Amino acid sequence: MRRPAVFALALASLAAAPVIAQQETARPATSARSATIRVLDKISGETTDIGIGRGETKVVGRLAIVLGDCRYPTNNPNSDAFGWLEIRDSDLDKVSFSGWMIASSPALNALDHPRYDVWLLRCSIE
Repeated sequence: MRRPAVFALALASLAAAPVIAQQETARPATSARSATIRVLDKISGETTDIGIGRGETKVVGRLAIVLGDCRYPTNNPNSDAFGWLEIRDSDLDKVSFSGWMIASSPALNALDHPRYDVWLLRCSIE
C-alpha cells in the first residue's frame, strides 16, 4: 500500500526539479557596449584580439565578425560574458556561426571552421 504513495511522491519531486533549477540559475544581466574577441588562425598559429562594438563588423583574415550583444552578470561583471555573434567567411559566402558564445565555456557553442577558432573573452564595461 505504501509503494504507490512513495512512487507518487518521487514523481512529484522529479517534476518540480526543473522549475527549481531554472529559478536558481536565472541571474540578471546587463548589456555592454562592446566586447573583446580572440581569433586564432590555425594555419599560421597567430592570435588576434579585437575590440568590437555592438552592431559593428570587424574583419580578421577571411572572417567578418558582427557583435549583436554582449551581456554580463549584473552583480558580478568580471565573472562571465555572453556574446551574440554572427561570423561570415568571405570564401564560403555564408554565415559560418550565428549564436551565443559564453566566455567561461567556449566549447559549449563554438565556431566550427577549418582555419579559424573564435572565442569571446569578455564584455567591455565602461
